[in-house]
Amino acid sequence: MSGTSTIPLLPCVSLDETLDFYRALGFEVTYRQTAPNPYAVVRRQDFELHFYGLKGLEPASCHSTCLVVMPEVEPLHTVFAEALRRALGKLPVSGIPRLTRMKPGQGRFTLVDLNGNSVIFVRREKAGASRGEEYPPWKESDSRLAKAVAAAARLRDFKTDDAAAAKVLDVALARNEPAPPFDRARALAARAELAVALGDKARASALRAELQQVPLSAEERQRLQSELGAADDLERALR
Repeated sequence: MSGTSTIPLLPCVSLDETLDFYRALGFEVTYRQTAPNPYAVVRRQDFELHFYGLKGLEPASCHSTCLVVMPEVEPLHTVFAEALRRALGKLPVSGIPRLTRMKPGQGRFTLVDLNGNSVIFVRREKAGASRGEEYPPWKESDSRLAKAVAAAARLRDFKTDDAAAAKVLDVALARNEPAPPFDRARALAARAELAVALGDKARASALRAELQQVPLSAEERQRLQSELGAADDLERALR
């Protein structure tokens, strides 16, 4: 039906703090009321988010989620990352609030606001893969390490659970089963990036050292360039 739209309602603890948070990200407050109940609307580009006050809301236990489907998401991720650094003095990749990382081929990221609401920004061509069926974009083998990398990617990028993703990779790497060096390099690189995100500098350093010992061809290193450098990129972003 023409003119029909669906708008999610997201709970908040403090309307003032919530609006300040979204203003810092470049949103415009287009409506606000305090009675008969706290309610506000913020807008950016062509989409709106609506918030209502909810007494007793615990951000750590909040499960409210909405999708924002758009043509491209990487530029907006960059804008949000820079805005959060200015507002908070660092890029929050864990805790509340936080911004998930962008990976090659991912096509989506999640912004978790002060209230624990997850606003998921999805590139339009990936919208059908919002549950992760088409991620990662390529798969090299059927080794258990390759499957662990794919499972960890879903936990990291779709469920935003870095700790669970790290555990999956730790178990797979500890088995030390036969696998192509390419798969082992991907697993080590993914685990190193998670170690940085989780603040475990010693583990990140050890994983980097082990990664350097994996025998890869020049072609394989070129194909894995972005993954091999993910931990370094994240470390620079967090400074």
